[in-house]
Amino acid sequence: MINFSTDQPIAINLNQVEVALSEIRNDPMSGWLELPDDYNCAEFSAIKKAAEQIRGDSKFLVCIGIGGSYLGHRAIIEALGQKSSTRVLYAGNSLSPRSLDKLFNEIGDADFSVNIISKSGTTTEPAIAFRFFKEKLLKKYGREGTAKRIYATTDANKGALHGEAIQEGYTRFVVPDNIGGRYSVLTAVGLLPLTVAGINVDALLTGAKSEKDDYAKESNLGNIPAVQYATMRATLLQQKYDTEILATFEPDLQYIEEWWKQLFGESEGKNHQGIFPASVIYTTDLHSLGQYLQEGRRNIFETVLTVEHPGLVDFAVPTLPGADVDGLKYLEDRMLGDINNIAREATITAHRTGGIPVSEITMPGLSESSLGALIYFFEYSCALSAKLSGVNPFDQPGVEAYKNNMFHLLGKPGF
Repeated sequence: MINFSTDQPIAINLNQVEVALSEIRNDPMSGWLELPDDYNCAEFSAIKKAAEQIRGDSKFLVCIGIGGSYLGHRAIIEALGQKSSTRVLYAGNSLSPRSLDKLFNEIGDADFSVNIISKSGTTTEPAIAFRFFKEKLLKKYGREGTAKRIYATTDANKGALHGEAIQEGYTRFVVPDNIGGRYSVLTAVGLLPLTVAGINVDALLTGAKSEKDDYAKESNLGNIPAVQYATMRATLLQQKYDTEILATFEPDLQYIEEWWKQLFGESEGKNHQGIFPASVIYTTDLHSLGQYLQEGRRNIFETVLTVEHPGLVDFAVPTLPGADVDGLKYLEDRMLGDINNIAREATITAHRTGGIPVSEITMPGLSESSLGALIYFFEYSCALSAKLSGVNPFDQPGVEAYKNNMFHLLGKPGF
């Protein structure tokens, strides 16, 4: 189980939590709650088969998507590293020509396939990127060969991409109707690219299931770490702490933080309320934002994401002959992992002393099973936190504002 600890008194109203969880369970977009037990086994088997095909004929898999269509699986791949000779690349998450050009240059003349991930197929950024990569595929493989190299993860029954996939004969996988994008990591949205990258998706799902089962076995809701985290956030928001900093001392978790920001930002930022989610990588950002965190405005609280056993690799500080030029003789033969842990303890103490409420989320290791558990932990706590603050965790109406303005400026018909 993912562990949670805090220096803050948490006011848990169990009746309020029970009501909120009941509303979440009854929401038509709560399919992620049972997903670790209830995923489509036939589709899962087809995903593994498709991944084997991609690894056999492609040096690259280009995943085209934005937001929840790419952040979750990218977070896991970045955390664990790509373990396959077929590398997963990402497109359609910006409108930058420079980024697209870098991707084209990286692929060069190599064989590649595309996984277009979009519920509708008409979201601007991925739709434009898809056009560019379809053109590249058509020039290289022709129409028939292109169809064999496009894998569409989209709506089961409707939408522009669904229709195109049927017409052109793309291999199709489903974005479930009852799971929104930012909660979709453990669906086909994430499982195909993860499998191509060599990630053990069985262990990932097992980790999520273990976390889910631990919650179900706990008779006291107040003892569930995800409930403690959600209610701690609600308690601090009532005390005018409206910015949360998610910190980690493991740089490989950078994209876990990016996914976390989307998950909480889109779920809670509504009706001019909600906690603003931000993130830092330590110790790097202690040398950029450290001064502000120590002595800046006290509207922030900090959650430190800690990996108890990050991996088997560690290094002892080298012993060098001669004078103590760099002043580090006192650290000779000390393990780097130990120094990193001491830096974490020192930072937490300093920030608490400086008036920042600091909590800690601890995952046992950096593995598929631990990341599966962490995903479920964050999804559960996010939905509950949003409900406790009185907003719908599963919609994102504000995202349409920039789109409508952009469509108007671009001259799209009807805008």
